[in-house]
Amino acid sequence: MAEATPGLFTTLRPWLVHLGRRRRRLLAGAALMLLALAAALGLLALSGWFITATALAGLVLAAGGTIMLDVYVPGGGIRAFAVTRTVARYLERLYNHDTVLRLLADLRGHMFAVLVDLDGASLSRRRASDWLNRLTADIDTLDSLFLRLLAPALVALLAILGLSVLLAVWAPSAGLAAGLILGLAWCWLTIGQARWGLAASRRRVAELERLRGRVIEHLSGMAELETHGALAEQRRRLDAIETRLRDDQCRLGRLSALGSALAGLAVGLAWLLALWLGARLWAAEALSGPVMVMMPLAVLAMNEALMALPMAFTQFGATQAAAERLNALEAARRSSGASHERPLPPPGPLSVSLERVSLRYPGALTAVLDDFSLQIAPEERLLLCGASGIGKSSVATLIAGQINPDSGRVCLGGVDIEHFEARALRRRLALLTQGSELFDDSLAANLRLGDPEASDERLWHLLDAVELGEWARELPHGLATRVGEGGRRLSGGQARRLVLARLLLRDPELVILDEPFTGLDATTAHRLAEGLAAWLSGRTVIYLAHRHDDAAMPLPGVTRTIDLTARTGSPLCATGQNLSG
Repeated sequence: MAEATPGLFTTLRPWLVHLGRRRRRLLAGAALMLLALAAALGLLALSGWFITATALAGLVLAAGGTIMLDVYVPGGGIRAFAVTRTVARYLERLYNHDTVLRLLADLRGHMFAVLVDLDGASLSRRRASDWLNRLTADIDTLDSLFLRLLAPALVALLAILGLSVLLAVWAPSAGLAAGLILGLAWCWLTIGQARWGLAASRRRVAELERLRGRVIEHLSGMAELETHGALAEQRRRLDAIETRLRDDQCRLGRLSALGSALAGLAVGLAWLLALWLGARLWAAEALSGPVMVMMPLAVLAMNEALMALPMAFTQFGATQAAAERLNALEAARRSSGASHERPLPPPGPLSVSLERVSLRYPGALTAVLDDFSLQIAPEERLLLCGASGIGKSSVATLIAGQINPDSGRVCLGGVDIEHFEARALRRRLALLTQGSELFDDSLAANLRLGDPEASDERLWHLLDAVELGEWARELPHGLATRVGEGGRRLSGGQARRLVLARLLLRDPELVILDEPFTGLDATTAHRLAEGLAAWLSGRTVIYLAHRHDDAAMPLPGVTRTIDLTARTGSPLCATGQNLSG
């Protein structure tokens, strides 16, 4: 942990800020933890005092003496502490886990917004499984920041201070000794365990991500791996990752066990010192017998406070590594989404200009666009066609601001797209990709991605417009029907029409349609094209298609066609090739 210490606060600061937004709930949860621990301490201490007092009273009575002992107040106190401990512990678990689930929901929503703002080049540098790992495993790891790290450590420290003060009331030496021993133990169980387990816990996070990616590759590509005789090698790689994971897990387990043993040893030593110092005071008649017994029993309650620390802080490196990886996403978002204070184009149809643009994807052998230029006038409807790999989708993603060119400029309405704030750009532009992107949610929820305020009546109107209304009305749950993961409960044509209906909820000034009627028969495609023509009126439109003479691909109102294959003769644009005419 020594090498990461200088940047530790910087790493955790953004997540502490997120925690601070629910500070009242967090403070209430920590207070419940402290109350449960205080009740446990009081229960042991008062029980020890009461048992000893009643035993001594019994001896006096057996010897024929007289003694007065109030059994009702301490008996009621013991019952109160026992009930308080049980209720506080139950409420603390319920309340704190609810708080953590709320925090995780906040963090996932925030990180999803971060991923949405990343450009295509940043997203292409990692596999989909890696991004899923950020949204799930990394954020799940951060739930330990409050529930297993900050709150338990703070409550344990307060309990040590409280116990020391309590013992010092009757025996200052016992309070000082217990506080010193338990304080040193607390330092080791937090800082020491974190430092010792840092490397292994950080490696474990990286190896788990690598394992998830390899397993997904293994399952999705099993047929290809078997065909090319690479299945055994893939399994060997998985075995190697699992071996490293097992080794690190064993190491972390041994460190956690050592920490638990040291915690028990520290409590036992503090208990022994409290008993010895108390016995000396009792022998000197400076302390009563019940109080002498009460002190070491009170120390035993610290087991509950310290035993939760070793395992949590041994895994601290995983939390730190997860925070660093998510912070890197935030930094990439800021760099890719940077905007400048420049005037934006006035409302209305946008012109499009690509000026000597070059683009090469990370890891690609050749550039997909090289010194490419294109001019589109406001309200023009351009058809950009060509073979797969020629660069049509790359042009669309450049115009949509999803990727940045390596060189050259992309302008909308005469303004460099770099000066558009991401949300402003999304309001003024709509991009329909080749894929039908749907979430495992209801029909209504998938449609309202286009307009969260859309009424049910408007949704039904749009479903009728794309010829899905009659089908949706026959469903048992209507608009509440779930479409399945990626829309798998729908046919390809239904999914495409649902995405078109969602697009109609928008009011963009520039529309890019990539194969808008994929998966539809020619008759249905022509009917939908007629309805789409009215919505496209008054907007700048760019169509993307493989061929411009495809009868099954009716594209309303095309005013100009550019065949990239014919202009370039290859998947790469020739140097200086201008496609403005």
